Amino acid sequence: MTWGKTTLFFLQLFWTVHHVTAVHRHDIYPYGMFYGDVTLQEGDDETSEVITLTKPMYFYEASFNILYVATNGIISTQDLPMEKQYVDDGFPTDFPVIAPFLADIDTSKGKGSIFYRQTESPTVLKRAEADVRRGFPDATFTPTHAFIATWENVSAYEELTRSSGPSNRINTFQVVLAYNEKDTYALFLYPEDGLQFFGTRPKESYNVEIELPARVGFTRGELSYFFFSRTEGPYYSVTSNEQSVKNLYQKGNIGEPGVWLFHVGNRNSFQNVVPAQQEAVLTKAPPVLDAVFPDEDYTDPDEDEYSIDPDFQDPTTTEFLEPEDSSLLERLNQEEPLGQSPLQPSVSDPGEFPHPDPRNLPPEDVTQPQRPLPKHAILQVYPNRVKDVPPHPSGGQVFSVEEKVNFDSGVIHYSTDNKETCERFQQQCSQNAHCTDYSTGFCCHCNSGFYGNGRHCLPNGAPHRVNGKVRGTVLVGGTAVQLDSIDLHAYIVVGDGRAYTAISEVPEPVGWALMPVAPIGGLFGWLFALELPNSLNGFSITGAEFTRRADVTFYPGNQRLSIVQTATGLDTQNYLNVDTHLQGSVPFIPPGATVQMEPFKDTYQYYPSLITSSSAREFTVVSAENGAETFTFQVKQNITYRDCSHGHRSGLETQELRMERIFVMYVKEERILRYAITNKIGPLGAGEPEPENVNPCYSGNHDCDTTAQCVPGEGQLFLCQCATGYSGDGRNCYDVDECAEGLSSCGAHSHCVNLPGSHRCQCESGFEFGFDGRTCQDVDECRDQPCHAQALCSNGPGSFQCQCQPGYHGDGFQCQPQNGRPKTQCEHHRDSLQSENGGVPLVGGFIPQCDEEGQYRSQQCHGSTGHCWCVDSRGQERAGTRTPPGTPRMNCDESGRPKTQCEQHKDSLQSGNGGVPLVGGFIPQCDEEGQYRSQQCHGSTGHCWCVDSRGQERAGTRTPPGTPRMNCDEPGRPKTQCEEHRYSLQSGNGGVPLVGGFIPQCDEEGQYRSQQCHGSTGHCWCVDSRGQERAGTRTPPGTPRMNCDEPGRPKTQCEQHKDSLQSGNGGVPLEGAFVPQCDEEGQYRSQQCHGSTGHCWCVDSRGQERAGTRTPPGTPRMNCDEPVIVAPTQRPETVCERWRASLMQQYGGQPNSQHYLPQCDSSGEFSPVQCYGDSSYCWCVDRNGREVAGTRSQDAVKPACIPTVAPPTMRPLPRPDVTPPPAGTFLLYAQGQQIGVLPLNGTQMDKQRSSVLLALHGSIVVGIDYDCRERKVYWTDLAGRTINRASLEPGSESEIIINTALTSPEGLAVDVARRRLFWVDSTPDKIETANLDGSDRRVLFEKDLVNPRAIIVDSPTGTLYWTDWNREAPKIESSSVDGQNRRILVQDGIGLPNALAYDSTTRQVCWADAGTKRLECISPNGTGRRVLQSNLNYPFSMVSFANHYYYTDWRRETLITEPALHGAILGERLESWCCGNRGRVVDQERADRGTRKSRQTSPSIPKCKFTNMKA
Repeated sequence: MTWGKTTLFFLQLFWTVHHVTAVHRHDIYPYGMFYGDVTLQEGDDETSEVITLTKPMYFYEASFNILYVATNGIISTQDLPMEKQYVDDGFPTDFPVIAPFLADIDTSKGKGSIFYRQTESPTVLKRAEADVRRGFPDATFTPTHAFIATWENVSAYEELTRSSGPSNRINTFQVVLAYNEKDTYALFLYPEDGLQFFGTRPKESYNVEIELPARVGFTRGELSYFFFSRTEGPYYSVTSNEQSVKNLYQKGNIGEPGVWLFHVGNRNSFQNVVPAQQEAVLTKAPPVLDAVFPDEDYTDPDEDEYSIDPDFQDPTTTEFLEPEDSSLLERLNQEEPLGQSPLQPSVSDPGEFPHPDPRNLPPEDVTQPQRPLPKHAILQVYPNRVKDVPPHPSGGQVFSVEEKVNFDSGVIHYSTDNKETCERFQQQCSQNAHCTDYSTGFCCHCNSGFYGNGRHCLPNGAPHRVNGKVRGTVLVGGTAVQLDSIDLHAYIVVGDGRAYTAISEVPEPVGWALMPVAPIGGLFGWLFALELPNSLNGFSITGAEFTRRADVTFYPGNQRLSIVQTATGLDTQNYLNVDTHLQGSVPFIPPGATVQMEPFKDTYQYYPSLITSSSAREFTVVSAENGAETFTFQVKQNITYRDCSHGHRSGLETQELRMERIFVMYVKEERILRYAITNKIGPLGAGEPEPENVNPCYSGNHDCDTTAQCVPGEGQLFLCQCATGYSGDGRNCYDVDECAEGLSSCGAHSHCVNLPGSHRCQCESGFEFGFDGRTCQDVDECRDQPCHAQALCSNGPGSFQCQCQPGYHGDGFQCQPQNGRPKTQCEHHRDSLQSENGGVPLVGGFIPQCDEEGQYRSQQCHGSTGHCWCVDSRGQERAGTRTPPGTPRMNCDESGRPKTQCEQHKDSLQSGNGGVPLVGGFIPQCDEEGQYRSQQCHGSTGHCWCVDSRGQERAGTRTPPGTPRMNCDEPGRPKTQCEEHRYSLQSGNGGVPLVGGFIPQCDEEGQYRSQQCHGSTGHCWCVDSRGQERAGTRTPPGTPRMNCDEPGRPKTQCEQHKDSLQSGNGGVPLEGAFVPQCDEEGQYRSQQCHGSTGHCWCVDSRGQERAGTRTPPGTPRMNCDEPVIVAPTQRPETVCERWRASLMQQYGGQPNSQHYLPQCDSSGEFSPVQCYGDSSYCWCVDRNGREVAGTRSQDAVKPACIPTVAPPTMRPLPRPDVTPPPAGTFLLYAQGQQIGVLPLNGTQMDKQRSSVLLALHGSIVVGIDYDCRERKVYWTDLAGRTINRASLEPGSESEIIINTALTSPEGLAVDVARRRLFWVDSTPDKIETANLDGSDRRVLFEKDLVNPRAIIVDSPTGTLYWTDWNREAPKIESSSVDGQNRRILVQDGIGLPNALAYDSTTRQVCWADAGTKRLECISPNGTGRRVLQSNLNYPFSMVSFANHYYYTDWRRETLITEPALHGAILGERLESWCCGNRGRVVDQERADRGTRKSRQTSPSIPKCKFTNMKA
């Protein structure tokens, strides 16, 4: 007795511990509209629209690209027949079926919903992979795609009578298809209480009480067998009677009741469906006491405010994903505007699933506290969870799983071995992004030059477009207006945050009423807003996949409009797709009224995967009926998106969106609704800076191209940098054709398609993209069994071959037994064509068809072209029987006159649209004999012309409508070249010229008219007798046309420049680009203006901008025809006066009391006392305007300053532009806005005698070099994007030699021997060269450069050296001065090689490295490398002279000289960054002598090298 009780006790204990519960409804895969699902239309027998799979899926042995979802509990790979043909029949069906519950289901009148979607969500794929591993432990399966269909609360079809009511029984079930390029698995899920009916009654049961059990399983459908026979394909059935249907939720085959797994397809071979074998049986579990992991410490009185979907609590995720403000969503759901599923799935009792206490985890496993989510937050849209983690109450914490930590929830087993990694999921990143692995998963990050969330990246600065549809129902003044998929297009100028939105075909009542609903277009303003410092626009956070919901309430009428905008990614043109759904009511606005909206600000709150905002705005309606009326509306919105929780977050909590200019209008005639909004986004509470303190990049007042990014610098300085995919100087950018220039990333079996700013790759015929979305793979046509049953299919690259098996003959598509008779002529013909290429027919070649007797079939068809024709017994084509594809074929067995060419032409045009002629298309007229009538007329255009016997137009016979027609029976002359040209363009579209296309004009003799004009663009030009355009004769619309009868001249430089810019876009200048203006002689007009920016400037005869002549928009222009003449008695402006004038212009001519303006005396020199405006903040300056240390004072009494400039004399003074340097040896240095001179006493720097050589206010001098032969200094100006030079002679002025196509000019080098100039441009990563006057400019290198910095030239050997400041792979390279023999000189053991110099004494190249802190030298052949110093701080630039190296320390702001042969380092403090002479020159007199000598003994000359130390 005791033993029996003990046994019973252990049995009860065993039963208690090993109970298994059915899958809960909230444990099935996520579904519903908030997860991006599509809802199937309500009804009794509905089928979805065709669903094109992103990648094909294997079902059995065949590959399928499409799916259909049907009401009656099935999915098929082909369109379904009517339900009466299958719903009441047994299994299998005669078409392919995946049937989780095949029965007569009815969802009409709100009786349930059916959802479906395809997804690549890593979380869904990871969960499916884990489920497959449970059922097939030995399988190595990693899904890349999934398709999910869910039948929620659906009912059985019932015929109601007076004596019977509805049964109210409903079912919920789900199917998940997970697949990759090789295998497909199907999951059927039946949640607990999900099946309440187990079959349905046939519709034609004739009052017989019979119920057919639901059919569950898979069927391949009928397959072709032999000729036109068909046979039943394989199938697999799960159910056979009512009890087996009940077993669906009571049992399972992967260890969990209600979950069934099947292997349903394989690429190689597949006989039939294979079920999993891990059986589970549903048992009733006793209560479980929650004593191990108490929840008391984590309860929250507001626990009900949070509804967290337990399916998606992922131990790999460190925070909630996809929360949303459900207070708004609940209200949306009450009205059910979209018919979505319930928004808040039920949450299990916390007692059911005890969860780990974070206090029991190792310290590194507890996540850091997160920003709390808003109340009513729910998880939706982009779930990133797996189902194995039980739910936790609101007060709980989410924990991460690190390496070596295993987690077992009782459902699946998780470890870090199956986490998401870049190796498995990198294809989910944008092609312009890189993937990074973290401890819990991977994240995508956009590459440099791009912005986005890593999954979707766009080039910085490039304009963007948005396309989409607008749907829904809007109530206007009691009238419901339906919007049926009308077009929405948006264009955003990202460089200044301007967003233009247009919605077309908007019906008039709702068009006026939607004018105040600017939030429709406001989404795009937020997405691509101009980013102020320390801020991110929307696209940088969400990428191209998100859902935005806005609830707009109007007052005082309390009308309410719901806006749901769903972004579904980037299309093939790299444009964003956004669909908009509107539902609700809006106030009535009188027709013809205008709506005005003032600028406003909106605060955005940022949470993981959720962004919210709430604001109230006013708008004014001005109408003739009511005058001006002011109304208010409130906008509450949230944006849910896919957030990557594994990597570092942006840290954003709040941002402020500033909508500065808002323009709305409805164009009645065009039925277009337009919104235009200028947007900026920045930190909250940053305050409004003074306008003069705002950088033009942030104010939008820059002149960068619309396809360029404005890069702010210090103060008012900025750079224009063309967006990735564009080239130019930033003010004029042009699309780079990556396809033509070989820059595409397209691989084998693909071709490149150029796009604005980018490109895309397209697979060749017979190939398709693999699962990585980037590699083209061969399409295996044989898997679809295209050949005859008695033929073998052989797949080849891009094609396939069908060949009859031994004992059969035919073309492989039709095979017949040979029966021992000899081959006929037709069979010999056919087989000879097939065997010419190794038994494989030529792709696209014609293969004759033979009948069963081996004779030519009377009708032959070309499989590739679709043409068919009749043949005689010899296989020869019968004249007049050929028919084009898509037209009725001839009856080749009937005798009669064959169709003529005219009749065939006429039939082909009429049958192109189902026998109905195309509207507006030309149809030829034939006579009784079937020949072309001699006169043809176009019924739509009214034009008439004569034709020959072939139907070809006779030149010069066309007459316009309303004019007398030609007599076509008279003989005519042949067509001229012009007439042929015109006819070919007109006949390319059925006789109708292409809209907007150019059609040449011919005179009465058929010759080209000397002047041709484009009817659409308005451009006109002169042509020669061959119709070729004469250079320099093109005139834009609205300007006087050229006299084309005058003899022409060759194009000038200006005309060629102008044409090159215009012809880059089909003869139309690029929008926003600068196009030069030429005068009547083809020369550059002396004044040029940029039509888009409004800036104007003067140019010289070469079109080069004249320094100091640029005027901004709205200011008086310079008189460019008047030379600036200085009267003999008038002295030139001094440095002080020029600086003062420059600042006055910067302050807009109205400086305030806080602005600084230099005070100049009557002689133009700096006043000894300088002050800020009218304040007492003053100091003393020296003769060069530099502050005297220790004199700054804020007292009411100004400091006593001693004048340092002698009184002016009566004799003329030298011009102050260039102050002559002292005699002897000296260093030239650049310090920001000036170039200075530092004399040398031997090898010691004499800083007491240092002086300013050239003051360059507003410049940033970077590279500097010196030409000893002509005593000229050359420099690069980063601020002005120019290269300049000036003579060292007294009074010389600076000269701009290059001012186009420069972005970031840095290092500069002069080759004295060859009279060439070399420089590096670090933004486009180029090295260029030109003559010393700027002519003969060309690019030496533009590849394999990342950040070129310093450059030097060794004139005697003609060798060029430069550094590449690439943090990933820094290097020093060399080449000849003509760009030959390029090689890497140093690439190991260097970090940041800033400075570069050539030591002519040791004949070595030396560099100072800010990364390794070393000064090293090496011989030009790569040998003899040595370290001179290894304790530098941050060297920036360096020169060599007299066994000494002079280099600057950026951080210490010190110029240091180091002896090359002994170890002492002399550091001398100098408040500038300097550089020195290199070579054997010891003083200026010797330099002069050496220069004179060099002119006689060139190229062996002394070298004079002067280089800047810091930008």
